[in-house]
Amino acid sequence: MRKSLSGVLTSVVYVIAFVCIQGLVAWITGFAWYALSGMTVAEALDMAANPTRNGINAPLVITQTAVYGIVTLLVFIVLKWSIVSPRYLRTRQWGVFFWCGIAALGTIIPILGLDELLSLPDTSGQTVAAILNNEFGYIALCIFAPIVEETVFRGAVLRTLLRSMRSPVYAVVISALLFAVVHVNPAQMPHAFIAGLLLGWMYLRTGSILPGVAFHWVNNTVVYAACIVAPYMQDMTLTEIFRGSTRNAILAVVFSFLILIPALYQLNGTMKR
Repeated sequence: MRKSLSGVLTSVVYVIAFVCIQGLVAWITGFAWYALSGMTVAEALDMAANPTRNGINAPLVITQTAVYGIVTLLVFIVLKWSIVSPRYLRTRQWGVFFWCGIAALGTIIPILGLDELLSLPDTSGQTVAAILNNEFGYIALCIFAPIVEETVFRGAVLRTLLRSMRSPVYAVVISALLFAVVHVNPAQMPHAFIAGLLLGWMYLRTGSILPGVAFHWVNNTVVYAACIVAPYMQDMTLTEIFRGSTRNAILAVVFSFLILIPALYQLNGTMKR
C-alpha cells in the first residue's frame, strides 16, 4: 500500500513538474518575444502575463510549444524520469506501428460523436484554431505534442505507476486520468482519458512509448489535415459534418468501430516487449 501511494505521489510530482515547466517556459518565451519586438520591459512583462489580450498570437504559441517541449524532454531525460531508448525499434515490429495508425483512424469519429453528446465547454478552441490555421501549426500539434506527452505520461508517469502498483489496470487508469486532467479544457478531457487508456495499454504491452507516439501522431495529423482541407469543419459537430443527418453520423461511427476493433485485435496479438 505504501509503495503504491509513493508511486502515485511521484507520478503527480511529474505532472506538476510538466505543468510548471510549460507555464514558466511559456512566460519566459513570451516575455522575450515581446521584448525583442520593441516593447519596453514593463510592456513585455504585462503582455507575457496577459498573452491573449490582443487575440491569439499563433506564431508565439507555436514557438512556446516548441521551446517548452524541448525543455521538458531535456529535464525528463537528463533526470532519468523517463528512459528513452531505441531498443524497441531494433525489434522491427513494424506491424505494431501500422496497426497503431489504423486504430488511431478508428477513434476519431467516435470521439467526435462523444464530444457532441457531452457538449462540454471548449475553453481552448480559439487557441487550437489559431494554431491549425498557421503554416507551422503542424510542428506544435503533430510533432512536439506526441513526443513530449508520451515521454511524460507513459515514459515517466505510467512507468512509475506500473513499478509501484500491483494492478497494472489501476496504473493505466490513473495515468489516463492524470493525462485527461492536465488538458484542463473540459471538451478535451473525455478524448484524452480514452486515448490515455489505449496509449497506456500499448505501453503496458510493449514497454515502449514509440507505439503511443505513432498512435498520437496519426490522430493529430489526420485532425490537422482535415482542418486544413476543410477549415469550416473546425467548430462543427459530427451531425453537422454530415449535414444534419443523424443516421449518417451513426453509420460513420459504426464504420469507425469496424476499423478500430480489428486494429485492436491485431495489436493484441502482435504487441510484445
